[in-house]
Amino acid sequence: MEAITIVGGGVAGLALAAGLDTQRFDVTIHEQRPGLPSVESSLAMWPQAQRALAALGILPEVQKIAVPLGGMALRDGAGIAWLSPEVRGVLGVSRAGLLGVLEAAVPRSVHRVTRRVEDTSAMSGLLVGADGVHSVVRRAFRDGHADARPTPYLALRGVLAEPVGEDAGGEYWGRGTLFGIAPTSRGGTYWYASFRSGLGPAGVDVAEALRQTRARFAGGAAAVGRVLETAAPETTLAQRIWTVPLLADYGRKGSVLVGDAAHGMTPNLGRGACEALVDAATLAQLLNSRPVPAALAAYNRQRVVRTQLLRLASAGMTRLALAERAQPLRDRLLRVAARKSRAAAVGRS
Repeated sequence: MEAITIVGGGVAGLALAAGLDTQRFDVTIHEQRPGLPSVESSLAMWPQAQRALAALGILPEVQKIAVPLGGMALRDGAGIAWLSPEVRGVLGVSRAGLLGVLEAAVPRSVHRVTRRVEDTSAMSGLLVGADGVHSVVRRAFRDGHADARPTPYLALRGVLAEPVGEDAGGEYWGRGTLFGIAPTSRGGTYWYASFRSGLGPAGVDVAEALRQTRARFAGGAAAVGRVLETAAPETTLAQRIWTVPLLADYGRKGSVLVGDAAHGMTPNLGRGACEALVDAATLAQLLNSRPVPAALAAYNRQRVVRTQLLRLASAGMTRLALAERAQPLRDRLLRVAARKSRAAAVGRS
């Protein structure tokens, strides 16, 4: 039996543990926070992530707790829709629900250790960093030269029991502000917001973050105001957005990175959890079928370029969505694009 030690029991770590061959590997997961997250949020499962879930044998279970995401209107800060692109084949699933399915898929033979990992030097076998943007494994992997970087933006997320109105869903792009509203699988409303803030970078006061959010979006779209009236600190998650610097490889020296530890990106493309699942399913399949060195080399070839390009694309989308001085020009260009899109649709009909 070859030893594999996974640091981090979130989406990437649990998915990897669920996919590894228990006849070949002796697997241990270290996770500092037992149980499901106390504040709910929602994740978009793009087709690539669904294929990864299918490879792990758990796609049907996820589909049972998911809701199809048919489209997300792109709006200005007042709520006027520019574009309403149709999105096909994407599912929305709660983070807690996905983690619950992944937990159930992890074999009982996997050892579980509940503690915070500060030092990885004594860990045996292949070391997997699935411990997020502040990864301890990545710091050891890169000799301390790959620390996470804070952006100037705050991100808030929450779930409300009330359903979203049919005419309210989508993303609202204001001057240096972004607000999103989407349905949940339980008939409620998932919302998120982002803007430049001096709070943090660590230990963000949720109540103060909500106060700032209400102030930033005051006088804007009515739907946003209704959501923020109902939002409460106990059902809201507020964090500074962090990213990971460019990495040219994810596996070497007996260590390998998956998920946000490898390519932590801004959330504007909605691909963080998706790529974490693809990382895990890909690495599990390679480790199950090849010697470890060959598996890590193949993992680098298959995952580094794609995920780093997504990281860059997400950063570009953040700059566009949260534009301040360039906001008037951005809005004019989007209005032109909307008119051309409607004219093209009329022509096709």
